[in-house]
Amino acid sequence: MFIITDDMLPKMFNFLPEAQGRYLTPNLDRLAAEGTVMMGQHVVSPVCTPSRYNCLTGEYASRAQSQWFLNHLRDNGQTVVQWTTFIVSGQETLPRRLQRAGYVTGMVGKNHVIEVMGINKPKWKDNPRDPEVLELLRKNAQLVEAAAKTAGFDYAESLYHNNPNHNGIEALAVHNVDWITKAGLDFIDQNADRPFFLYFATTLPHGPADSPRSWNANPAATAEGYLDQPLDVQPARETIPQRLAEAGLNPEHNVGNMLWLDDAVGALMDSLEAHSLDDNTIVVFFNDHGQTAKGTVYQGGVHNPSVVWRKGGFPSGGVNHAMVSNIDFAPTILDWVGVDYDEAAFDGRSFAPVLEGQSDEIHESLYFEMGYTRGVRKGDWKYLALRYPTHIANMTIEERQRRLDKFNNDLAARGSKGWTTDPSAPFSHIQIVPGGGSAERASIGKYPAYYEPDQLYNLALDPNEQVNLAGNPEYAQQLVEMKAELKLYLNDLPGDFAELASPQIDSAE
Repeated sequence: MFIITDDMLPKMFNFLPEAQGRYLTPNLDRLAAEGTVMMGQHVVSPVCTPSRYNCLTGEYASRAQSQWFLNHLRDNGQTVVQWTTFIVSGQETLPRRLQRAGYVTGMVGKNHVIEVMGINKPKWKDNPRDPEVLELLRKNAQLVEAAAKTAGFDYAESLYHNNPNHNGIEALAVHNVDWITKAGLDFIDQNADRPFFLYFATTLPHGPADSPRSWNANPAATAEGYLDQPLDVQPARETIPQRLAEAGLNPEHNVGNMLWLDDAVGALMDSLEAHSLDDNTIVVFFNDHGQTAKGTVYQGGVHNPSVVWRKGGFPSGGVNHAMVSNIDFAPTILDWVGVDYDEAAFDGRSFAPVLEGQSDEIHESLYFEMGYTRGVRKGDWKYLALRYPTHIANMTIEERQRRLDKFNNDLAARGSKGWTTDPSAPFSHIQIVPGGGSAERASIGKYPAYYEPDQLYNLALDPNEQVNLAGNPEYAQQLVEMKAELKLYLNDLPGDFAELASPQIDSAE
């Protein structure tokens, strides 16, 4: 069972020092206490779509074949990893491999990774009780379900094609964890006597986070319209404030949402135990990426502890510091279920030997890619490169203004405000919008060298990446070595990346 949450902050994990008891999550706490916390867990690309791509394929998202992504590659000459790295029909995936091994596979909750063609998005102010609008929602849901099945899932229910805010109708732009949980429990009930893989993707705690649109929203509202009656599959929502008050906590600012999400985890675990499956099931709890520097390859975006639970625990103990990546989940899961595979088919490596105490490390270095940046970590050293294609670096002020106006207008249509009206403001690492887009707002202004093309950090002395050593002659050799390490990855991946993509270019010059 692979539980993937959306945009959790470090302070939401009670087993991390940032938490300090500000959240009530007894079921997640149990998984962490009884399983192994992977403190060396990283992600390759810290936004929703590519992170999910990494998990479900075991590949870097720069290998994606969706047409939008390939169009960006054609236009830029380099891959632009962001929200277009979709899994396409017929592509080899983890669930497809598991199907061939006799596993029944299920997907519930947030999609945002499998390409769905033919979606006809409703209007923001549409009435979801209108029969024509309801029919449109029904057809869209069928398309999303069909796309999930082409990606290797036998069962696909209670799916949000995107975040609730972007599904199209204001009245339904709310979370409904109960609806997702119901689909997950139904899958377990239907397949309790068969080997199964459940991909349980929550929409929380990604926004909207305010209680009227999350734990205290209309319990009948779903991505497909209104239920006939609220569901009774986990502790009642109205008990959330009372339970938090007893713990000395206020339900606002996602505290209520995290308890609601934790209740879902508890319901799933209770189901495993009720079916006597808890002693034969491995549970992964994984947040899709780091949230304090989302949209960047700084550690706040790519470092992202996970939890792996098995009844009785693992020989590696309660905490493991081996550097692993989310591209490693696919081969690891195949190892767990005893499926043979060609290691060359994956960019990731199985960390099952680490959990079993047979190996201390599986990677000498880790690679990261996001938008117009690439990065590599080796030991305590971290190198980050920012390279814009020439046509973006030299964009006219008129085109910058056009992009900024469109971005701000789109925000206004959803009731939000932009951050700048200055078309000369610098672009971010991921979005070609003056001043940056929504995803990377938490990062801009936190890193002094944010806009510098070459950045070198000693994470042992500078874990928050505040002192760029790339221009310091004392570390010139270290910079050369880290660039060379990055080139080893880039030379095996599609597209160019300025002078870093091919050693042949360097030698020719």
